[in-house]
Amino acid sequence: MQISSFDDVLRFTEQFTNLEKQTTHYTTRTYRLDRMEALLKHLGNPEKSFKKIHLAGSKGKGSTASYLAASLTALGFKTGLYMSPHLSDYRERFTLSGTFFDDYILVAAGQELVDALSGFVFTDEWGETNPTTFELYTAYAFLLFKISGCDWAVIETGLGGRLDATNTIIPEASVLCPIELEHTKILGNTIAEIAGEKSKIIKEGVPVFIGWEEGEALQVFLEEAKQKHSPAFLIDEYLENLQTTTTTEGEKVTYTWKDGTKQDLCLQMRGHVQAQNTALALLVLKQLGLFDERVLPALEKNQIPGRFQQLAAKPYLYLDGAHTLRSLKALLASFSDLHPSDSNTVIFGALEDKDHTHMIELLLDHFTKIIISQPGTFKKSDIKALAALTRSLANKRDVSYDIILIEDNAEALKQAFAMTPKDSAILTCGSFYLAGGIKRAFDAARNTYESQLA
Repeated sequence: MQISSFDDVLRFTEQFTNLEKQTTHYTTRTYRLDRMEALLKHLGNPEKSFKKIHLAGSKGKGSTASYLAASLTALGFKTGLYMSPHLSDYRERFTLSGTFFDDYILVAAGQELVDALSGFVFTDEWGETNPTTFELYTAYAFLLFKISGCDWAVIETGLGGRLDATNTIIPEASVLCPIELEHTKILGNTIAEIAGEKSKIIKEGVPVFIGWEEGEALQVFLEEAKQKHSPAFLIDEYLENLQTTTTTEGEKVTYTWKDGTKQDLCLQMRGHVQAQNTALALLVLKQLGLFDERVLPALEKNQIPGRFQQLAAKPYLYLDGAHTLRSLKALLASFSDLHPSDSNTVIFGALEDKDHTHMIELLLDHFTKIIISQPGTFKKSDIKALAALTRSLANKRDVSYDIILIEDNAEALKQAFAMTPKDSAILTCGSFYLAGGIKRAFDAARNTYESQLA
């Protein structure tokens, strides 16, 4: 196959099994790493050509990864960044610290991958099998970083850690972000089980950095680090105090470290959680000897799509991919700092494997106008059941709610603007797929919303 564009790369990879679309029927064969290891060896092990930082966790790993990549870039290193999912463009998954690769590099890496696969055969006790889509994307990212001459790459796990395709690397540092109950059909039904899956990115002797974690998850992480003889750096042991306030200018944060140093930043990515993500990134940089003052403005300017992203004003429109209870709590705390009005509107949609009841209860605490809309079709969801649950929970409260089911994202956005006063705000949350759909709807109708542009 001749690759002449990035779209050709996507068409090629979509021929293979796409595990991201599945929520059941995961098998041992599906998630063994020997096929991925064989593929990388067949490609000449491109992942060995650059230094790496590897991240896992339930929340914050994408933002923390982007802060690390932006910092390394500010220090003069060519830095690759591999993340998932994307919001509106697949190229968001493979970037030079948030900047798209030139088309000729995207094509060259794609052609190398396609040519190599024509001679790749993997056989085990299950017979001959092909790589999955995510395995191919991971290999593609490594090829991009090698071909473009990256010094460093910051790599986020796709799902879990132990059997994730990215867990074929030996990094300079492993980073573990906060754990929540998620993907329980795959990773386990308890915090300890999920933490056990994530902890397996810890490699022998490689330092591990642990964010705001406690209880069972922390114990699992520390035990794994001990078994792997890996030095463990806990954020609470190094950060004396963190003060953060969400403002119209950005997230204003003061970090006070136990070594007596202090930083005052105004982050473009708003939200209390971004203050925590940045602190974890700073700890990694400091302990790896990669910190100097040049990283601070890079941290302030860093932005990635779908993280409390403002698209419009009059009324305000925000997108956020918060899809767990913990992340939603943090988002709503920051949102309420900016918009305490009781006339705000939320557009909400969530996939089937989320904690719908507790997330909806939170939304009902903050909004009386709720639009339920489709979070894409990439993964399973049931928005009719979600709307019914929302109405059922609302009926138990002594408050009048306006709950509307609008499957089409463009119509949902149109209705949200119609029902929200110009001095109030619209928040989209519950799924990155929903955030992406609303962004596409907004971009397609920018002329309509011209007077409301941020």
